[in-house]
Amino acid sequence: MDLKFGTSGLRGLATDLTRDVCHLYVGAFLDLLANRGQLHDALCIGRDLRPSSPEIAAWCAEAAAARGIGVVNAGTVPTPAVARYALMRGLPAIMVTASHNPVAHNGLKFYRPDGELMKDDEAPIQAIVAAGAPLSVSTPFALPQAQRRVATEYVESYVSLFPADCLKGLRLGIDQHSAVGGMLLLEVLTALGADCTVVRRSDSFIAVDTEALEPSHLALAEGWLRDGGYDAIVSTDGDGDRPLLLNAEGRQVPGDVLGILAARYLGYNHVVTPVSSTSAVERCGVFDSVERTRIGSPFVIAAMQQRMAETGSAVAGFEGNGGFLTGGNHAWRGRTLAPLMTRDAILPLLAVLAMAREWRISLVDLVARLPAGAKATGRLADIDTARARSWIDTLVASERERSRAIPVLSGTTEIVTLDGAKFLLGDGSSIHFRLSGNAPELRCYVECPDAGRANAQLMLALDVARASLADRAMRAV
Repeated sequence: MDLKFGTSGLRGLATDLTRDVCHLYVGAFLDLLANRGQLHDALCIGRDLRPSSPEIAAWCAEAAAARGIGVVNAGTVPTPAVARYALMRGLPAIMVTASHNPVAHNGLKFYRPDGELMKDDEAPIQAIVAAGAPLSVSTPFALPQAQRRVATEYVESYVSLFPADCLKGLRLGIDQHSAVGGMLLLEVLTALGADCTVVRRSDSFIAVDTEALEPSHLALAEGWLRDGGYDAIVSTDGDGDRPLLLNAEGRQVPGDVLGILAARYLGYNHVVTPVSSTSAVERCGVFDSVERTRIGSPFVIAAMQQRMAETGSAVAGFEGNGGFLTGGNHAWRGRTLAPLMTRDAILPLLAVLAMAREWRISLVDLVARLPAGAKATGRLADIDTARARSWIDTLVASERERSRAIPVLSGTTEIVTLDGAKFLLGDGSSIHFRLSGNAPELRCYVECPDAGRANAQLMLALDVARASLADRAMRAV
């Protein structure tokens, strides 16, 4: 079994999430809540559209039922919809999903009655799992009928927040692929006045990583835009907590740029974002405070909580993948934006599209109003993480080695090791390497003054990393 807690829940191959393993981890989670006096009489369970998810969800429900705890079946809905429903009722929740990872993977994302499972909760759960024994359950558990309210309340929260017809005049292509919230996204956008056409829907699971789009995905989008004349292509990742917005020219609006624009439109003064996000967060001069964290929603949430305690003000958080978080009740144009301290995809999409309509400019021109700069992100999959960690450490420790490996790093002025290693260069550029917390992947984030340089440096950095890791593997034989 190769399951581990990453930046967002327990992840691994779906085959590792056996019935006994689900019983152990869900039981440990519930025992942890019971030890803290946080256990309630029901557990909310949702799932994405992976073929392995229904069975895993049923095994999670078995673990709850064996302890006399009821089950609220959220059905197939986005992660933020499950979180919102449970948090409003003070219930714990589990989302069965591996987010953007390939179909062979799956995972469990845990929510306490007061919010996401935090990093400090993981070790106690692992200790309970290590000391526990699988349940003795002879009869498979049948999930109760799905609660439609989980989805309808999520949709209504955004339809009631934004002005009616705020998206009127927009022609949008909706790429539902196999995203669990594809129909809900269409419902919200249509309700707010957009003219929407579904450009793709797949019965087979498609892994979409909003931080590292495949060239084939962009090629598809270019065809949809050419044939349909849309103002944008709108989508999310598989479990609906990461937005994807492609402008009329087929270029992605990066997730951290979406975050900046959404926070500005919604009137937030304080924002929290990981170290990997674009430097335009500070350079735009819009926010009173910007705090950087390690990558992962638990780190963003912890910093948001600290900021709210210090300022007494509502705080927005966002990640490079575009997931948007809201902390505290936030007054906006006579309405109240309730807190949702977990990544959400729909809010930033609506905010940025509404902003473009209100300002009567295209998405291309809207993004162009931010300080100049471009980011490019990529990854190497199925790597040996120990070798990759050693390679990153070598780049940090040796100026000679990093200059030899990637000549542009000879201009390094500062190295930020908050999460991996981010090399800041004298011209304002940066190259950032880090290991994924959810998969055996090496992530690379490059920021440069223009897109051409960013893409070229990304390709070079990934090629060097690939060759260096292969060389280390050969030397280890």
